[in-house]
This record gives sequence, C-alpha cells and structure tokens, in this order.
Amino acid sequence: MPAQRPAPALFVTLGVLYFAQGLPAGLLGKSMPALARDAGLSPEWIGLLALPALPWALKFLWAPWVDRWGSGKPNHRKRWILACVFAVMLVLAITALFPREWLFGPGFALLVVLLFLLNLFSATQDIATDGLATRLLTPDLRGLGNSIQVNGYKIGMILGSGALLIMVGRWGWQGTLASLIVALLLVALVVWRFREPREQIKPRRPVTLLWWRRQLTLFWWRPQMAVWLVILLGYKVGDGFGTRMIKPFLVDRQWSLEAIGRLDLVSSLVGLAGAALAGVLMMRLSRKLALFGFAALQAVSFLGWWMVASSPADHWIWPVALFEQFADGLSTVALFVLMMDYCRSGHEGSDYTMQASVQLFAVGAFTLASGFSAAWLGYAGHFLLAAILCTTVIMAAFFWQAPLNDNAQKVTP
Repeated sequence: MPAQRPAPALFVTLGVLYFAQGLPAGLLGKSMPALARDAGLSPEWIGLLALPALPWALKFLWAPWVDRWGSGKPNHRKRWILACVFAVMLVLAITALFPREWLFGPGFALLVVLLFLLNLFSATQDIATDGLATRLLTPDLRGLGNSIQVNGYKIGMILGSGALLIMVGRWGWQGTLASLIVALLLVALVVWRFREPREQIKPRRPVTLLWWRRQLTLFWWRPQMAVWLVILLGYKVGDGFGTRMIKPFLVDRQWSLEAIGRLDLVSSLVGLAGAALAGVLMMRLSRKLALFGFAALQAVSFLGWWMVASSPADHWIWPVALFEQFADGLSTVALFVLMMDYCRSGHEGSDYTMQASVQLFAVGAFTLASGFSAAWLGYAGHFLLAAILCTTVIMAAFFWQAPLNDNAQKVTP
C-alpha cells in the first residue's frame, strides 16, 4: 500500500519522471524557436511550431482511460510510463535521422508531425505520473514530494532549453539528440527498478459523454465563474505570445546559439527563485494582490523587451531577461494556486485539468499568432503588444473575488 512505499525510492522515481517530462517541454517551448530561426525559418512559421503542443491541452479527454486500462494489474501506471518514455526515445531517434536544416525547410511538415507525437506521448506520461504521485504520496510526504516534482520538471526544462542550445553548438544536431535519448534511457532504467504497489479494484461508473457534460456544467455553474474564465483565458497569453519571439529576436541580433543558451540557462534559474519566492509571498499576500500584482510585473518585463528591441544596444538584454523570468515564476505560481482554490472536493484532478486545458488553449492560440505579429509589427511592436495583453487581464481585478469553497480558505481579496 502507499504507506509502505519506501520514500527515497518513490522520491527518486518521481524526480526523474518529471525531469523526463521537462525535456520535451524545454525543447519545444524554448530551444525550437532559436534553432528554427538559426536555420533560416521565418517568424511566421516559428509561431506555428506551438501547434504540436495541442495534446497538453487535450489530455483531459483520454486521462480516464489511462487510469482504467490495466488498473488492478501489477505496475499499472508504470507500464504506461515506460511505454511513453520509449515512444519519446523512438521519436527523437527518427528526428536525428534528418539534418536540422532540412527539417526546418523542406521537411517542416514532418517536423510538425514528429513534435506532435513527442508531445502526445509526453502528455500521456504526465497523466500516468500524476496518477502515480497522487496515489503513493501520503499526506505527510506531499509537501516534499511536490517540491521534488517541480524541481525535476524545471531541471529537465532547463536542460531541454538553454543547455540543449549550448550542446547543439558544440556537439551538433545528431549528437545532442543522441544525448537526450541516453538520458531518457537512464530514466527508463530507474522506473523499471521501481515496484509499483498493486492498486485495489473499485467499482466505477463508465465514462460517457453525458458524464463529461455533467462535470463541465457543475464546475462552471457557480458564482463568479464567468470572471474566473476570463482570467484563465487572458492571464498568461501575453507571456506566451511575447516569449515565443525572444530567441528569434536574439538570433536576428547576431547572438550565437551558445550565447542564447547561457542566457536561457541563467534566466531559468532566476525563474526558479521567483517561483520559490511566490510560494512564500502567497502565505502573506491576499490572493487578489498576488494574482494581479504579479501580472503587472510580467507586463513591466515586456515593456523592458520593447525597450531593448527599440535600441541597437544589447547591454540591457541580460537584466531584462532575468527580470522577465523572475516575474514569470511569480505569476505562474499565483495562477496555479488559484486554480487549486477553484477545485471542488472530490473532483480535484478533473477540475484542475479542465482549467489547465482552458488556459493552454488560450495561450496556444496567441502563441500561434506570435510569428505573424513579429513579422508585421517588428520585434519592438510585438513586445509592446505582449505588454498590453499582460496588462489587459488586470482589469478583471475590479470584478473578481477570491473563491470560497470546501477546498479553499477564505482569503481577503
């Protein structure tokens, strides 16, 4: 049973699993725009590289089947995780067969398909990993367990972004992808050695379209949910819209991939510090002040990028990049805390996934348009528009009240 699971083995397994999920997230979200622009791809097409991330927004559709297919058998979720990890390794191996210049040119359609499969398998692994963590982490271990999970994911994302750009500059395209495959092979070895306790079979109602519709209706049919939906749709769109073009901008400023990688690596570490500080601040600040105050800092960061893009000098790039990632860490934690506050007791998993999907759909839609914005408005105009988008959601503060339900304590707005 969960309480009998040795904590060190569980923590190590969860850490490497979330590390494995961070690798493709960093590759797609941060490294790919710089690699694409360095290979000569236009900004319009770079924005469309966000399309393969669609499985992360849709994963709630097949999550119930990941929970049920194979349940009651030994190593139920472990088998799902291993299958997905090996599938990701296969996709990376196929990608390594083609030159980077060809993939970002004539082979762009194949690249989109490969990235879609990479995200599909990673999102499915995320479902199984979250289920494993929720089941095996007892209440007294969940604080440390979640800390290890977040750190593992962030480290994987850093390796898949800044460090990967440095590796491409030194080892080449194929050598870098081969190193990612080796890292995932080590992840698979750790998971293989972990013994997942058998879970008890419980009678459950079948998942039908009527059931899904009822869950959606009950979640959204509550006071103040219309305002919260607006906040979900708009809170991070400016961030996703703006950051998508930062690395192409640096490439056009004649920055090398290694230099961009160093900047991304250091700024990501600062983002970790921002996320850690947000957890402390939200113990003291009201939900309203944290949510919208941190959004204002995010808007200021893109005003900084607008200033940098409007000037031929590069000496402000480092401080602006560090501040932007710091503000991103603060605002992301604030949003995630409020998403948990809105979850109903007994429906935490489905409610949180539903909100995450809404938020990802909105961010994805604006990210797809980011390349066209940079091409039409120029980088300076694009970053200014991102700052405006970050600011717009703050107007919802006049209509929003902190949620009150059986999962959230009353917090003075």
